[in-house]
Amino acid sequence: MRQPAFLCNRKFRWNFLLYKKLCRVGYHCNGRADGAGDAPLQAENPANRILYTDKGTGNGDAMNRTRFKLNQNRAPIHEVLENFRRMRVVPFDVPGHKRGRGNPELTEFLGQKCVGVDVNSMKPLDNLCHPVSVIREAEELAADAFGAAHAFLMVGGTTSSVQTMVLTACKRGDEIILPRNVHRSVLNALVLCGAIPVYVNPEVDQRLGISLGMRREQVAKAIKEHPNAVAVLVNNPTYYGICSDLRAIVRMAHEAGMLCLADEAHGTHFYFGGGLPVSAMEAGADMASVSMHKSGGSLTQSSLLLTGPGVHAGYVRQIINLTQTTSGSYLLMSSLDISRRNLAQRGRQIFHQVADMAEYAREEINAIGGYYAFGKELMNGDSVFDFDITKLSVHTLDIGLAGIEVYDILRDEYDIQIEFGDIGNILAYLSIGDRAQEIERLVSALAEIRRRFQKDKSGLLDQEYIDPQVVTSPQEAFYAEKCSLPLRETEGKVCSEFVMCYPPGIPILAPGERITQEILDYIEYAKAKGCNMTGPEDPDILRLNVLERV
Repeated sequence: MRQPAFLCNRKFRWNFLLYKKLCRVGYHCNGRADGAGDAPLQAENPANRILYTDKGTGNGDAMNRTRFKLNQNRAPIHEVLENFRRMRVVPFDVPGHKRGRGNPELTEFLGQKCVGVDVNSMKPLDNLCHPVSVIREAEELAADAFGAAHAFLMVGGTTSSVQTMVLTACKRGDEIILPRNVHRSVLNALVLCGAIPVYVNPEVDQRLGISLGMRREQVAKAIKEHPNAVAVLVNNPTYYGICSDLRAIVRMAHEAGMLCLADEAHGTHFYFGGGLPVSAMEAGADMASVSMHKSGGSLTQSSLLLTGPGVHAGYVRQIINLTQTTSGSYLLMSSLDISRRNLAQRGRQIFHQVADMAEYAREEINAIGGYYAFGKELMNGDSVFDFDITKLSVHTLDIGLAGIEVYDILRDEYDIQIEFGDIGNILAYLSIGDRAQEIERLVSALAEIRRRFQKDKSGLLDQEYIDPQVVTSPQEAFYAEKCSLPLRETEGKVCSEFVMCYPPGIPILAPGERITQEILDYIEYAKAKGCNMTGPEDPDILRLNVLERV
């Protein structure tokens, strides 16, 4: 039976309107940004190229004209979602909540504007696993903003970015040089790929009890002793804001034919702030994991993976697709897109203000007495080559309280949630959304805590880092035959699982490491002080899995 003419016309008109509406955000092969032209969508989109005028177009344009090659005023994923929101597309695809209609409680909680763009991949919106249009354009803009050869939008957190770096560089049996105070994601990647860690044990600040950066001499020694290692991994910075001499480490790695990988989970702002430590891409690193949701302002679990010119982007994409979801969240991707634009336009001004607030807070906290808010005075040209002044880290042991105890008091008594507390320190994470009045509230609360809760500090542990005794590789230990023993009966055995306080997520024990009395004392002490212990099969950490045979 012949279809009615009006039905055919409506179908044609709908498809045409869909295309035209999406074209209004500038996706044309003719390169015009005014919505003109009917050419089909292209993978390489010239509309993204720089469009600056002498007058400028907004905040940050003066800097953009000198630094950026592309138009950083664009946010292509955000733009196409806004156009999609205004269209009356009937959803016979996933997600099943159907733009929120199927789950009114969720819609009420998150808002219609949010759930309305919680959509699945489709041709007009591109596909994260194989981007050819708007996501690809967003990645090009991110690479330009961060000074990278390529950038990947990551929706599995910086954990996924870090694991991708390691899995890209290493295969089973390869050696990788790294500090032991790495995030658990690094060691998890070693379990997955079977690479062998060569630890550069960091120095420890005896007063603060925290591990520092990698000394140049230590890295050079590790490279000399392990010439077949494939990569060197560096924290830039550590959780506490401490930076190694990244330029020197990159140079040493490259001279030895190794890659240099940077965990920049806490260094997003290095790319946009003045007077801050060098970023990984500026230092010449090959790959960097950048946690945009930490200091960059995007949604939790969104991250960027940056690569230099010597890394094959297509292979990295293949590694990403081994573990990353095939249903990339457009909420997370659009937040990366919008946040990148915000940092490109206003980042330098924003992080200048953040640094000023942190410096003010340090002065005020140190004036209280009993606390030590440390900063650039720790710099020694080597193990503390530089310091991230936006990190507000405070040593608390001199008032007789462990960091985790101050952490709990701030939350329970003063409704102040800081990033973490460990054995001897707390970290208040300052970033783009903080205000001066909240800094004053934190300072006042710390002063009151000293007055109300100060006690004798005898009996407190003051050492955060314990040198590991590595017996076998993480992968071999994790998959080996094992048995479960009561915690105190594991001394002298080889651990087959992780034990850590989270945050910061630096393992106290990793698979393949010898369990010592010092480590057991530390675990029991951390539990008693209220640290959030994670990792083992036993959630109460009364038992540990150990190797049956070594």
